[in-house]
Amino acid sequence: MTEPGTEPSPGPGAERGERGSADYTERLLGRPLELRRRDVSRGAEVSLLSARKFWHALGFPVVDTDDELFTAADQRALAAVAGIVRDGLLDEQVALAMTRAFARSADRLAGWQSQLIAEAVEESMSAALAHEGDDEEHETRSVPSVETATETARRLAELTDRLEPLLVYAWRRHLSATVARMLADADPESYGMTKMRSVGFADLVSFTALVRRLSERDLARLVSRFEALSADVITAHGGRLIKTVGDEVLFTTVGAAPAAAIALDLVDTMTQDDVLPAVRCGMARGPIISRLGDVFGTTVNRASRLTAVAQAGTVLVDATMARELAALSGFELTGQRRRILRGVGPVTPSLLRRAATTGRRQASSPSAPDASQHSQPTQRAGSRSDA
Repeated sequence: MTEPGTEPSPGPGAERGERGSADYTERLLGRPLELRRRDVSRGAEVSLLSARKFWHALGFPVVDTDDELFTAADQRALAAVAGIVRDGLLDEQVALAMTRAFARSADRLAGWQSQLIAEAVEESMSAALAHEGDDEEHETRSVPSVETATETARRLAELTDRLEPLLVYAWRRHLSATVARMLADADPESYGMTKMRSVGFADLVSFTALVRRLSERDLARLVSRFEALSADVITAHGGRLIKTVGDEVLFTTVGAAPAAAIALDLVDTMTQDDVLPAVRCGMARGPIISRLGDVFGTTVNRASRLTAVAQAGTVLVDATMARELAALSGFELTGQRRRILRGVGPVTPSLLRRAATTGRRQASSPSAPDASQHSQPTQRAGSRSDA
C-alpha cells in the first residue's frame, strides 16, 4: 500500500514523477484507489481511531484528507485484524505488534527486491550501450535514472501477481520451521525464556579498504555474492541465517557440530572464490534471547568479539563450544592464549580446523602463548548433521 504524506514544495521533474507513480500504483496494488478513510473504517466496522492505529502500525503516516487513497484490499485487511481482536484470538496491542512485524519485513523485502530488479535493468541497459559502441562507464547510482525507475516499476507490476503466492508459501514454510524449533526448545528444565544455541559471525576481511577502492556497481556485486554464498552454506547445514549487515553474517544452529561445519565451509568457500576476500569467523555456545527475529545476549556478544580478534581465514570458538566439539571426531582444536574481550571479559578461545585424520583425543587445556608462535596441543572433534 502507498500513502502520501505532507511533502515539501515539488522540485523540477516532480510532476512527471508523480504521474509515473500514479500510473503504477493501482497496478501494483491490484485494485483501484476508490475509497476514502471513512469508507474503509465504516466497511471494516471499526472507528477512525482504530483504523488510524492499524495504518500507522503498517508504517505509513496518518491520513488527514478525504481523498480516495484506499482500495478494497485496505478495507479487508483492516476488517481481518479487527475480527481477530473481536474473536479474542489476540488483544489489540498484540494484533498491532503482529501488524508491525509484517510491515517491517515487507518494507525491507520490497526495497530489496526493487533494488535487485533495478540493478538488473541497469545491467541490461549498460550491455545494450556497450553493444552500440558507447564505451562510457555507466555506474550503478544511489538514485536511479528516470529510465531505470520506470522500467523497474513496469517489471515489478508484471511480476507482482506471480510473486505473491511465493511470498505466502515462504512465510508458511518459515512459520512451520519456527514453530518446530519452539516446540523443540519447550523444556521446562532448560533456560526459561532463553534457549541454547551455537552462534557464529563471519565477516569479510579488509572490507573498508574495498569500499574505498571498488565502484558502487562492483561493491554491490561483491556484497550480493557474499550474502548468496553465505546463505547457501548456512542453510545446507541446517543453520538459521539471522541477518546480514554488509560485510558480516550472523547465524545460529541448535548443535555445536553444524556450526563448526558452517564456519569452516564459509572460510573455504570465500577463500576459493575469485571475487571475494577472505573471511574470519567467531563462534560461541550458550543461552541466547530471541526477539523480533534477532538474537541477543552474552553468547552473541562473545561470538562477535571473537570474530573481531580472529585472523583472516581462521575460525575461533569459545571454551563451551570447544568442549562439545572435543568429544567428536573430524575437527581439530588448538588452544589460544587468554584474551580480555571488550564488553565480554576474559575468554580463552580455541582455533578450529578440520582434522587431517579422523579419530578422537581427550580435550587438552589451552596454553598461554599464541598458536602462531608456539606449537599447541590439539583437540579433535567431528561434524554431524543438525536439523
